[in-house]
Amino acid sequence: MKRRDDVLLVDGYNMIGAWPELAALRDKDFEDARDRLLEMLADYQGFTGMTVIVVFDAHQVPGIGKTFKQRRLTVVFTKEKETADACIERLASDMAQRSRDIHVATSDMIEQHVIFGKGALRKSARELLTEIKQSRKAIQHKVEQKTSVRNELDSNLKMDVRMKLEKMRRGEL
Repeated sequence: MKRRDDVLLVDGYNMIGAWPELAALRDKDFEDARDRLLEMLADYQGFTGMTVIVVFDAHQVPGIGKTFKQRRLTVVFTKEKETADACIERLASDMAQRSRDIHVATSDMIEQHVIFGKGALRKSARELLTEIKQSRKAIQHKVEQKTSVRNELDSNLKMDVRMKLEKMRRGEL
C-alpha cells in the first residue's frame, strides 16, 4: 500500500525508451515525449499521493544541473558527469527513512539491484506503466460514477418543505 509520504524516483529517459507511446513520440519530437511523461506522472502522483521525482540524464551536457517543479512534480536534470542512475542512488540514500518507502522506477537491471541493496523498492518501466493505466481507469470510473448520480435538492428535502416550495413556485403563498 502506498502512503502519502512515499517517494517514487523515476529514470525519465528509461521510461521514454521503454513505453511504446513515448518511444514513438520521442522519434518525432523528444521534448513532446518528455512533456507527455511528466503529464502521465503528474496524474499518477495526484491519484496515489506519492511524491514523484523524475530524473533526466544530462551527464554529457555541460552545466551544473538543475532541479525545478513542473506540474507539481520535482524534475531533476543531472549535473555534468553525473548519470541519472548515480543521481537516483544519491537521492534514494538521502531520503531513506523508516516512515516512508522509496520506490525506484527503472528497467536497468544493474540499477535495480543497486537500488534494492540500498533499501529502495524497485519497479520496472512496464510495472509503472501498468500502475498508471490502472490509476487512469480508476479515475475514469470515479468520474463516471459522479456524473451518473444527480444531486437534486428536491430529493434531499422533507415532504412538507417540498410542498411549501411548490406552493411558492405556483404563487399560492
